Amino acid sequence: MSTTTAPRVEARRRMPAGRWFAEIGWRHVVGVLAIVFAVFPIMFVLSASVNESGSLSSAGLLPTRGVTLEHYAAMLSGERANFLRWYLNTIIVCGVVAVGQVFLSLLAAYAFSRFRFRGRRGGMLAVLLIMMFPAILSMIAVYTMIADLGEAVPMLGLNTLAGYIAVLMGGAFGQVWLLKGFFDTIPRSLDEAAIIDGATHWQAFRKILVPSMTPILATTLLLALVGSMSEFLIGSIFLTDDSKKTLAVGMYGMFSSDRSNNLGVFAAGSVMVMVPVIILYQFLQRYIVGGSTAGAVKG
Repeated sequence: MSTTTAPRVEARRRMPAGRWFAEIGWRHVVGVLAIVFAVFPIMFVLSASVNESGSLSSAGLLPTRGVTLEHYAAMLSGERANFLRWYLNTIIVCGVVAVGQVFLSLLAAYAFSRFRFRGRRGGMLAVLLIMMFPAILSMIAVYTMIADLGEAVPMLGLNTLAGYIAVLMGGAFGQVWLLKGFFDTIPRSLDEAAIIDGATHWQAFRKILVPSMTPILATTLLLALVGSMSEFLIGSIFLTDDSKKTLAVGMYGMFSSDRSNNLGVFAAGSVMVMVPVIILYQFLQRYIVGGSTAGAVKG
């Protein structure tokens, strides 16, 4: 160690405890509390899913009546709930809604970022304003509209996955501002050079801009997937047939029918839903932070 760095290291070692806590230590305390706050519900659900009793009275951070996998077997076999059907419905809804929302948001963000037209600023503010209002405010109007639409087109009516998907697609512009911020960070010279070389706007968009937006596309796709998977309010109103329910709607109905004895199977289903999402998060982790940060650079 050099003679210049030795005094600095010694000074750090001699830092008073009060000063160390005021500058550094409190961050460790906050970090530990955040970890405990995040891990506690996960441990509770994992424990309940393998607890042999499976009741609410015996639930805790550790199994108290022995460890078993019967709750997982009951969910997969359909003994207690139509879990696999709900899982398939959720995959269909989440896949279609996530891809559709990201695609439409991408087109809108490209137009707002690259083109100059009358009403551009007002349109961007309108999108932002619509995002601020919760979906419950328009529930009666949407319900009436889908009910009337179902009379003309039955496959898009109430209690259908297609109608439910159509309702969720109403939030397709939820990622416009994030994508537009990323578009603004890409030099205009790239697509302008392609257009000068004879490419159309669509070719410049598809072959030059979109490939460079992998981080933000992964981020928005993941946000759309998780958002549509956890959606419960609209689904509980539009999906009443057991074979049409998603995981959020079906599992809540199963648990609410007998909260005392269905906790084990409910927790087992929650774990089986949680694991694919965690794996997807880990796979896309390198894109999430970079994509979110880059998309927030410019508005």
